[in-house]
Amino acid sequence: MATKITWLGHSSFQIETNGKTILLDPFLTGNPSASVSADALEADAIIVSHGHGDHVGDTVEIAKRTKALVVANFEIIDWMGKQGIENVHPQHIGGSYQHEFGTVKLTIAHHGSMLPDGSNGGSPCGILLKLDDGTIYFAADTGLFYDMKLIGEEGVDLAILPIGDNFTMGPEDAVRATKLIEPKRVIPMHYNTWPLIEQDAAAWAHQVRSQTTAEPVVLEPGGSCEF
Repeated sequence: MATKITWLGHSSFQIETNGKTILLDPFLTGNPSASVSADALEADAIIVSHGHGDHVGDTVEIAKRTKALVVANFEIIDWMGKQGIENVHPQHIGGSYQHEFGTVKLTIAHHGSMLPDGSNGGSPCGILLKLDDGTIYFAADTGLFYDMKLIGEEGVDLAILPIGDNFTMGPEDAVRATKLIEPKRVIPMHYNTWPLIEQDAAAWAHQVRSQTTAEPVVLEPGGSCEF
């Protein structure tokens, strides 16, 4: 079966691949754009990009209920242990590891990472996820940076980029990022959750089509695509 990617709202995604379910930054409780409740989700693995509450989200609750493996940077994994999460795997920027579901490599991201209780969340990360069906680059919360070109050299089939502006890249910088990465397809995220990050995703998609070789895929919360 093809790998299926579902946007759960904000920056939360569900990836179903080879019989495994992976969650990226599962923020559902308190998320006005969430398409599903946290207690309705199953997971084999949860990957967390950085410590902010709208990305750590419901990781602790879901991991306790499902016994999913939690993958994140060392500092977040140390914090997860203090929350009672035992099935964990720490990594850090530049390091990759072959997990049961695929290879995870953490990349740089320009952002913050303080955890919800004020603890040190270490450095924010992007996620390069190499699956049997292709490679996904989940940029997470970040500004534009030129090393996205190096990430693209790893061969990105699908890039997931923030377009909300204010806290992350806005639409114009996300188009520039697409040019650097050169993915086959690109999904926008981290927008329209709150008025402060409202954006016109259709207008952004038009710019992607006219200025890059990538195919933009604009999803509604709960919407999916396959590759």
